[in-house]
Amino acid sequence: MTKPNDSISPAVATNIFDVNGLAALKRQARSGDPAANKVVARQFEALFLQMVLKSMRDATPREGMFDSDQTRMYESLLDQQLGQALGGGGRGTGLAAMIEAQLARQNQEPQAFDGPLPLRSAPPAYRLPLDQVLPLRRDVAPGFMPLRNPPPAPSGTVSPAPTLAPDAATAAQRAFVDRVLPAATAAERGTGIPAHFMVAQAALETGWGKSEPRRADGGPSFNIFGIKAGGGWRGPAVEANTTEVVAGVAQSRVERFRAYGSYEEAFGDYARLLAGTPRYAAVLGTQEAAGFARGLQAAGYATDPLYAAKLERIIGGTALRQAMAG
Repeated sequence: MTKPNDSISPAVATNIFDVNGLAALKRQARSGDPAANKVVARQFEALFLQMVLKSMRDATPREGMFDSDQTRMYESLLDQQLGQALGGGGRGTGLAAMIEAQLARQNQEPQAFDGPLPLRSAPPAYRLPLDQVLPLRRDVAPGFMPLRNPPPAPSGTVSPAPTLAPDAATAAQRAFVDRVLPAATAAERGTGIPAHFMVAQAALETGWGKSEPRRADGGPSFNIFGIKAGGGWRGPAVEANTTEVVAGVAQSRVERFRAYGSYEEAFGDYARLLAGTPRYAAVLGTQEAAGFARGLQAAGYATDPLYAAKLERIIGGTALRQAMAG
């Protein structure tokens, strides 16, 4: 009988006929005990060495008076025992150490970051007061939802300082709307698209007028819709930096853009582009913000995958409403 290896659990023997030792090994492996991991790893290494020895035997020519089924059976048992001895003692081939490390990582205790991440509570939704309505400007498109103002203070009392709602319009945003709204109102009659939809798109394309392409002398190009000067464009053009999303990656590049003499020309060219391009047919005449924004993106107006969501947010935002209300 082969003496058990003192470096492993005494419940597991290295003799291939020790069935009780193998049963004990299975129980210890299920428990995740580090000592059992070591023995399991060595058993795997021993099995690998047995397969190597078997392959070597199969590749050896078998001829002679000692070649028989009986001798091959005893050679198989010997190879199994050699595999146990080679894999279970000393450093072996190093395979057992690798398997043991892998088992240790699989059975380690869960760390603090393994649990569910805490969720931040959603901020309270902002709701506009429902007291009274600001008078609309006469040049605002019909059907545009106005903002609401607090009621006037009673006579003889001091009114508190007005507070701006979230995303309230800035002076620069109001000035931008004042510049482009008359041209947008005129373009509405030709396209059927609400003027404030087009103003919102111009705000998105230029950052409320901050990034309008400029001529070489610094003068305005009045291109507030980001329309590029392709091969068929015969008018003046300017060069400007822009960001395009290609295969999901944002890339900065210099492009040629059309230049106009006024915002009226810009809106007129924008209207001709939509009316003369079949893929924008679904956009013309739409009265619903989501349909307008998603229709533009579906037609390929911009490469930004979030273009429709951004445009929809500006159309329904407080800043545009306040700027349109004057």
